[in-house]
Amino acid sequence: RSNPYHANLLRDGVRRYLQLPAEQTVLILHAKVAQKSYGNEKRFFCPPPCVYLSGPGWKLKQEQLTARDVGEAGLRVWGYMGLDSMGSSLMETQKLSFEEQPDAKGFSCAKALYISDADKRKHFRLVLKLFFSNGQEIGTFHSKLIKVISKPSQKKQSLKNTDLCISSGSKVSLFNRLRSQTVSTRYLSVEGGAFVASARQWAAFTLHLADEHCPRSEFPLREGYIRYGSVVQLICTATGVTLPPLIIRKVSKQYAMLDVDEPISQLHKCAFQFQGSDRMYLCLSTEKVIQFQASPCPKEANRELLNDGSCWTIIGTETVEYSFSESLACSREPVSPVPLIAALQLSGGGDVAMLEVQGEHFHAHLKVWFGDVEAETMYRSPKSLVCVVPDVSAFGSDWRWLRYPITVPLLLVRDDGLIYSSSFTFTYTPEQSFLPGQPLPTEVPQDSDALLDSIHQEFTRTNFHLFMQS
Repeated sequence: RSNPYHANLLRDGVRRYLQLPAEQTVLILHAKVAQKSYGNEKRFFCPPPCVYLSGPGWKLKQEQLTARDVGEAGLRVWGYMGLDSMGSSLMETQKLSFEEQPDAKGFSCAKALYISDADKRKHFRLVLKLFFSNGQEIGTFHSKLIKVISKPSQKKQSLKNTDLCISSGSKVSLFNRLRSQTVSTRYLSVEGGAFVASARQWAAFTLHLADEHCPRSEFPLREGYIRYGSVVQLICTATGVTLPPLIIRKVSKQYAMLDVDEPISQLHKCAFQFQGSDRMYLCLSTEKVIQFQASPCPKEANRELLNDGSCWTIIGTETVEYSFSESLACSREPVSPVPLIAALQLSGGGDVAMLEVQGEHFHAHLKVWFGDVEAETMYRSPKSLVCVVPDVSAFGSDWRWLRYPITVPLLLVRDDGLIYSSSFTFTYTPEQSFLPGQPLPTEVPQDSDALLDSIHQEFTRTNFHLFMQS
């Protein structure tokens, strides 16, 4: 446990953070697969890996550094991105400069990254290093694993080998290349609540299987792998904007194949027919997304002729998000490694409840906090922390009498005051419940300490369960 003086300072800081979070978030978007380059060619990753910086903490930190470093004005964030095998030399990576978008997020993308045939790995990660323009290092951040492929599979995909198949509920990106020219690449994106074709930014869409026999207003979602001929729904992960129900079709030589029902594979060419329409397909026209009416094929009834703008390439995408707050930190140390919580495992109960926090990038200088209460924490491995669950009385006397669930956020706090937030919260729930018809207390009589103490004693004797939600 921290010493009492240091613990009190941290607790005051955590309380301020909980009241007004000064979050700094780094979001990395990238494709699940990457085509290998052969010889002297450079097959740049498509869509290009993107980085978004969001949260009020970035501006606050820049103001703090400007005040501390006299003469430094207009501090900016710079980045370098490369493959995880490239070592530490920044000359081997691509430099990223961030531009501020209308929603106040910083944005940059690495358009010139590729993997050569000299690299024999089947998987790799991207490495992002961030700095302030005064030279201070912010930290190092990694992408999720990316699978290396030589070229899109032309074989019929088997569900026995689902490595390259696309499942319902996964995230995808769609892009279009007119006449197969790289410079003409356009990505399906969302701007101002409308679908657009962008040459610069791409959006990740959640691709859901839908039950085609149900009314459109209900549109229940199904599990399983996406097959050609399925009715699907595309939902933008950032904005929630949704396209109408679509039938996904396989594309072969600019024809939509109406009788193919095999599983969809990474980097396949496909088309999206609006369900219930007369051969109308999702299409791009310069920067706009429109509907295009396909022509029937006179010789083959199972084909429809498309134009270039209606033929899309589909690829699975991944997102990894790192959140932290340097508002309390009193050192210039990098924020990395940023811990990521994946799951929680509770054991025991009452006075001896233990919680195992499972994830990545843990170290011995981290403590688990339940709201503004520090828990006794033991470091087990880079993937596991174990802590003692604090008694509910640690949250103050005004909580002792409560007879309904208490929910607190879960935080990880580094020794120097750096806060890592998470999407997990904890709920204390008393096992004993009120009898039917028994009213819930609305307030505590201020002149009744004896009553408060008796309620507290009964309350703390009750076993508590801890529930996790994210």
